[in-house]
Amino acid sequence: MAKYRFVKGLATGVVGTVTALAGAAYAFKKTVIEPEEKKAAFIEENRKKAARRRVAR
Repeated sequence: MAKYRFVKGLATGVVGTVTALAGAAYAFKKTVIEPEEKKAAFIEENRKKAARRRVAR
């Protein structure tokens, strides 16, 4: 009986740890990576607009 409790507790701990790590990775992506990608896309779009203006003149 004690072995069953140990295995059940171990499995619960592993699942909890994996879930916590996945949540942390998702939060990091949302708070750090995506804003940087959006800013880089915004800068690139502005460069394209500036190049069009230079050619138009």
